[in-house]
Amino acid sequence: MAGNPDERGLWQAAQALNRAAAAVSPAVSALPPLLFFTDPARTPRPWEVAARMPAGSGVVYRGFGRAEAGEEARRLRQVTTARGMVLLIGQDDGLAEAVEADGVHLPERERGRAATLRRQHPRWILTGALHDPEAVPADTDRALDALVLSPVFRAGGASAARAPLGAEELAQRVARLGRPAYGLGGITAGSVRALSGSGLCGIAAIDGVLEAFGPKAS
Repeated sequence: MAGNPDERGLWQAAQALNRAAAAVSPAVSALPPLLFFTDPARTPRPWEVAARMPAGSGVVYRGFGRAEAGEEARRLRQVTTARGMVLLIGQDDGLAEAVEADGVHLPERERGRAATLRRQHPRWILTGALHDPEAVPADTDRALDALVLSPVFRAGGASAARAPLGAEELAQRVARLGRPAYGLGGITAGSVRALSGSGLCGIAAIDGVLEAFGPKAS
């Protein structure tokens, strides 16, 4: 791990969460402790960020149907394979098959597809978004390896209008779900310290990963 304090802080905190969750549910140890969620506007060259991330971490590539998605996903597949990282494709299982990704991340409205994808691709890692703080996971969610709860803290992008859970409510939410879960939204090397003991299996971030592993990091 390089000397940047943000790199060490974010990655070490993610690993600590994963180890604690794996002590309760051993299967969690197969999940990446840290997931980098891409965004066309905020992460225009995500492969450059992935090239700085540690082995064992992961990328969730979200192409949103753009014409460039195929080429960008292939570039990410090359980088993640070389670095021993996991690559998940957001929503588009066809693209995931085409680039031989490690799985798919499903948006909240499409979590119901998880059971079908599990039958078709039993070795894939499947994650699904969960934004509604009152929602109860459906039976089909059992096919998911983990849920992604957001926003944890005040965040930008699509989560800017949503009220953050906060560390205390997040921990309660994870306990009620009884499922492996990542936290997403406003998580940085500084804020992640508040998530110790939350029960998360790992963390997911956009800006936090950019701060720690982006091209300007040193």
